[in-house]
Amino acid sequence: MDLKSILENTARRSGEKTAIIYGERRVSFADLEKDSNRVAHALINMGVKKGDRVAMMQASNPEFVAVFFGIIKAGGIAVPLDSRYVADELESLFKDCTPKVFIIENPPLESLLPALPKFKSIEHVITVNYQNDARFINYENILENNPPTSVNVKIEPDDIAIISYTGGPTVNPHGVTLSHRSVYTEVISSAETFEQTKDDVMMLFALPMYHQFGLTAVLMASIYKGNTLVAVPGTGRSIESFMEAVEREKGTIYCGVPYIYSLMINVARRAGIKHDLSSLRLLASGGAPLEPVVINQFKQFYGLDIRDIYGQTESVCHATAMPIHGEVRLGSCGKTLPCWEMKIFDENGNELSAGREGEIVLRGPIMSGFYNQPDATDRVIKNGWLHTGDIGWIDEDGYLFITARKRRMLILKGQNIFPADIEAVLETHPKIAEARVMGTIDLIRGETVKALARLKPGETITEQEIRQYCQGRMADYKLPREITFVDVMPEVIPLWRRVEYAEADARLEITD
Repeated sequence: MDLKSILENTARRSGEKTAIIYGERRVSFADLEKDSNRVAHALINMGVKKGDRVAMMQASNPEFVAVFFGIIKAGGIAVPLDSRYVADELESLFKDCTPKVFIIENPPLESLLPALPKFKSIEHVITVNYQNDARFINYENILENNPPTSVNVKIEPDDIAIISYTGGPTVNPHGVTLSHRSVYTEVISSAETFEQTKDDVMMLFALPMYHQFGLTAVLMASIYKGNTLVAVPGTGRSIESFMEAVEREKGTIYCGVPYIYSLMINVARRAGIKHDLSSLRLLASGGAPLEPVVINQFKQFYGLDIRDIYGQTESVCHATAMPIHGEVRLGSCGKTLPCWEMKIFDENGNELSAGREGEIVLRGPIMSGFYNQPDATDRVIKNGWLHTGDIGWIDEDGYLFITARKRRMLILKGQNIFPADIEAVLETHPKIAEARVMGTIDLIRGETVKALARLKPGETITEQEIRQYCQGRMADYKLPREITFVDVMPEVIPLWRRVEYAEADARLEITD
């Protein structure tokens, strides 16, 4: 039960079938298998040994797939990273996981060139889509100079395959370690829950492969079942390109985040364009709460149901899903997948009965723990149960309803954002004495970032100046959209403020 067999078995069974469509490119399973073997040989020749960390910062394209499986085949631990991270964020993460090799695409390579010497653990840098540079190893040269044959590295089911970061990357990075067994089990469970067959066409859009939802439930599940994966480049601005791709390639399954479904509604309502999405048999939404109004309006415009799912990085991917047959229960994230158990606990660790609200706890293919953080691991894994930090209740039929979060965390378009990270940057500004961050709940965009700032006596500064200061010090999606200046910082700051649908809809813009 190891992840390399997912690609190996499908390449052996359906090698000539198209594995991934990316723009004009069509790449077969056999080609992905050969390229991943070449990457594995190259990594081993660079000195990568079993258990070494290999960081990867790439777009969701065929190269990502070959690199990811190449790392796995070499016995390494893949560390997929958000390509929007800035140098300070990467430096903090690399101090934590000490990767030996850094595989990076351009962009963002050029913007990070000055920072590379700060990454002390990195022995080799492999560049993708970048000109030959004597300082680095070119990906194309790896493909040309290494054999396509398999490597012989023994992998055990409980070996760590992936470190996926959650928590704030600068203030409190938590590397979630995921074993081959846990990820493989989740891949099978997801594919069975969605009733995937070899004839399905999986769509990938605005859900990056570095994210566990995109990596597990979309990429690996599609390879496991021998599906063709249509990876559409772009973000929210490319929404019509995505919908055109669904029509053209006859996509059957799409897993996305709520704001994408809101944008699809917007295309139909405002632009008067109604794409033919009738080939889609399953639409799943995760990464953030899915509002009932979005489900209802999507059904009105496209005649399709969206089925909510729930999970977190610590649970590999989703642990619950709305059953694909029968009615959608509005407000619910569905029932547990085949490999999962779920309970609701009170503050003393006692199980609560149906209908009572408490912390959601899960047992199944959970993480092995936080990388090099045994105390943090012990706080969330107790007697084999993962304490999620989310609050909810389960009805008599086993359907989960989420009501709140225990952790101070925002979700923006499926991305976890920790206010402490943003506050730490703001408070380094010489004119800011104190900062606090909250979210604004927007039914179109999800949670947007709002900051409260108390200035030092006698200082003045504009919102724009603060944003400019933050740029380059944090990933762009964390930048506060709204900044309010206060004379006295409130003692209690709510995690979020809600914007009702009518208000959000009145000022909707399609944004990244």
